[in-house]
Amino acid sequence: MSGSARHCRTSGIWPSRNFWTNMNARRSEHMAARYGVYYAPEEGSELEQFGSRWLGRSAATGREIRQPGVPGLDREIVQILTQAPRLYGFHGTLVPPFPLCRGCSSEDFRDKVAACARNLAPIDLGPLELRVLGSFLALVPAEAAGMEGLRALHETCLLALHPFREPPSKAEMARRRARGLTPTQDRLLVRFGYPYVLEEYRFHLTLTDAVPDRERRAALLEYLEFETRPLREGAHPVRELCLFRQESPGEPFTIVERFPMGKEAEG
Repeated sequence: MSGSARHCRTSGIWPSRNFWTNMNARRSEHMAARYGVYYAPEEGSELEQFGSRWLGRSAATGREIRQPGVPGLDREIVQILTQAPRLYGFHGTLVPPFPLCRGCSSEDFRDKVAACARNLAPIDLGPLELRVLGSFLALVPAEAAGMEGLRALHETCLLALHPFREPPSKAEMARRRARGLTPTQDRLLVRFGYPYVLEEYRFHLTLTDAVPDRERRAALLEYLEFETRPLREGAHPVRELCLFRQESPGEPFTIVERFPMGKEAEG
């Protein structure tokens, strides 16, 4: 069994080149499917189990999971307030998702991600802390060293994989600009198709959508502060690049392959 790539154990199937060839031949891949390279907690870890349970879906299996109750909030409200992160799966973005450019195959892209992983040394997020970013809740590295390692990892992967990106449409550019961008963010949007990369990059593990209602946000903060306390301490190793795929707009992202980094890939 090759150590260069690891498919989700939960599926019981290890991907072959035929897997990627067949995937490449599927309908309108270049215009429909999107790929993202993310950090996802290691399979079976407490952090992975918490994230899947909290969001109500496993990104590894696609299986829906009953979400926990939050005191003071109806379960339906919790489902609504976690809708977007549930779609994407519990993760921290390294390379934002994009469709492959014309002439690029998913097999070639997969091989490039694997090569990136082999040339990268594992890092550690360090301790995490719960924060309100704007009006949504997220876990972020509590120490500067953790963020510095992630920034370097993000930049390396972004530059290596950018040639595979389909340029954004005029409509997508207009949609992002309508939200209000700084000159730097607009420059990055033009160059990379996404405004929050490089110097604008902020790693986070998203836990909710925007929660403008203060009482609801306070209830979520109190619950998550207690539930994540033991998870936030200690080491959180980043030893894999995780390739996520979205079949078409509106469908959930799932992990299709995990690529061990550095020496981990040689086992």
